[in-house]
Amino acid sequence: MRHSPTPPDQPPAADSAGQRPAIAWRPTPEQAAATRLGRLLAQHDLPSYEALLERAAADMDWFYRAVVADLDLEWYTPFRAVVDLREGAPFAHWFVDGRFNLVHNALDRHAAGPRASEPAVVWEGDDGATRALSFGELQAEVARLAGALRALGIGRGDRVGIFLPMLPETAIAVLAVAKLGAIFTPIFSGYGAAAVASRLADCDARLLITADGFLRRGSVVPMKETADEAVAQVPSVEHVLVCRRLDRSVPWTTGRDVWWHEAVADQPARLPTERTLGEDPFMIIYTSGTTGRPKGALHVHHGFPIKAALDLAYCFDLRAGDRLFWLTDLGWMMGPWQIIGGLTLGATICLFEGTPDYPTPDRLWAYAERHGVTHLGISPTAVRALMRYGTAPVQAHALATVRVLGSTGEPWNPEPWWWLFEQVGRGRCPIINYTGGTEISGGILSCLPIAPLKPCAFNGPIPGMVADVVDDTGQPVRGQVGELVIRQPWVGMTHGFWHDRERYLETYWSRWPGLWVHGDWALIDEDGYWYLLGRSDDTLKVAGKRVGPAEVESAAVAHPAVSEAAAIGVPDPVKGETIVVFAVLHPGYEPSDSLRAEVAEAVVHELGRALRPQTVHFVRELPKTRNAKILRRVIRAKYLGHADLGDLTSLENPAAVEEIGRLR
Repeated sequence: MRHSPTPPDQPPAADSAGQRPAIAWRPTPEQAAATRLGRLLAQHDLPSYEALLERAAADMDWFYRAVVADLDLEWYTPFRAVVDLREGAPFAHWFVDGRFNLVHNALDRHAAGPRASEPAVVWEGDDGATRALSFGELQAEVARLAGALRALGIGRGDRVGIFLPMLPETAIAVLAVAKLGAIFTPIFSGYGAAAVASRLADCDARLLITADGFLRRGSVVPMKETADEAVAQVPSVEHVLVCRRLDRSVPWTTGRDVWWHEAVADQPARLPTERTLGEDPFMIIYTSGTTGRPKGALHVHHGFPIKAALDLAYCFDLRAGDRLFWLTDLGWMMGPWQIIGGLTLGATICLFEGTPDYPTPDRLWAYAERHGVTHLGISPTAVRALMRYGTAPVQAHALATVRVLGSTGEPWNPEPWWWLFEQVGRGRCPIINYTGGTEISGGILSCLPIAPLKPCAFNGPIPGMVADVVDDTGQPVRGQVGELVIRQPWVGMTHGFWHDRERYLETYWSRWPGLWVHGDWALIDEDGYWYLLGRSDDTLKVAGKRVGPAEVESAAVAHPAVSEAAAIGVPDPVKGETIVVFAVLHPGYEPSDSLRAEVAEAVVHELGRALRPQTVHFVRELPKTRNAKILRRVIRAKYLGHADLGDLTSLENPAAVEEIGRLR
């Protein structure tokens, strides 16, 4: 499929039979040419996006030199080579010997230029409180905190845990740690003490930054108490720096605990940024696996930040002055990605402490309108949850500033995709479907602002990502499900797992020589569009037929009673596996045997009688992470009565797991 600009088209409408078109959105030639990606193609006389992918794969040196020039990135000391593969693809060295600090590119250069007085951070709390910081003001706050951290003994290479909700101080903390050449570990604000402690202990953190508490759906979350319980288990932590979010009385350990506002009070508003080597680490971000302890992905100054900026520029068309919002937490990769990538491009990052439907169902849409959001990122699960309130909450807000919708986290179902496109985007905004991972520093596949969009699909690999779909022998396949792999190293790839080189190699590089195996099932259709069908370890195999859970779930959600669904495979003596569906109903529907049969028949209608679910269970909610991913592995383990449910540190709603346990 060619991704060249295509003729303009009106927003598509359903035909007389109620069928929607195969292509949902097309840019006009003028729109495509005006994007950052369109300008990059024109600058290098490339006739199509495929031509860019081919040249980038054949000549990484040319591609990354073109990107860093286009993004106007700055090194303290120039690099002498783009990439060095002397240790092989798993341990590629990028921008060799260059001195680069992400804070210079994300903050210092903007604060010293014409954007100094422009907004860098806009924040809204659960209670409606708001704050904003210009690039100049943000630079001063980062300098003060960096000075305070240095006074507490933090320097290059030291590890610092950041256990905060999405506050202005969260962005300040990320930048202040990196400014010193230290390394931060982002920790989900909703974690319990054991999960916080395991991450602090694994990286031997010397300091934890937290808050006295925060608000969630109007209730106080007592964060300091959780931090105290965690730190008691981690001898390496010497100090706890506490941000006063709620001005509440909290337990205090004299000599260890320090108030943020007191620590920064006497610090100067200017402090030089460390001239780190680009390959110096700045972040260890933990990702949960299906088994074993969480993996600490190690990221360096000119890896994750450049990959985030590249993806935001060319996939999302983010520009200086735009306003980027993603419904996320710092503990999910999209938190650091939004902060570092957005600021590097000179955009305003919009942070939100609250939840999208509190105190009213229109909270998210009101936030986007109130703050002039141009790029609105949301997961499919969150969309499905907001659909329950109908269209009135979103239609009450013009959302005139929004020009790009983003999504990541899991595969789409068609109905929620169309709801986001038609109701939120009004048929005029592309949905940039984006998938990758913590170890990737962003995306592998994406939609493009210069290409037509198919619902739920990806246009293809992101520039610099040499991705493919292969069968069980490692050979490329088209038109059938296979493993998503990457054939070449890329800027942003993790520099391994913290203190666990062999686990990194085993996880991603051990199946086929020279191929990164990402762990997702994917498919490329006859038109060249790519689809994700779920994690490889979630895949169902029924009577010899392999099917992704997303396919089954999409079929179930197509029934008007079903709000969201999760599909798992359970052992069957005849078929090998059979399908069990867990479904959440829309308000107004009640569980019944007849409704169970209807949902099962909806799956049969879409996928065939061989894939009819053995059982459909109706549940109040599905087990999810804080970033709204459905934990299918936990559902399956609990339903089958396994004692070991795997890593549960990211679980948001334990009651949902217990409900599934009662269904056995």
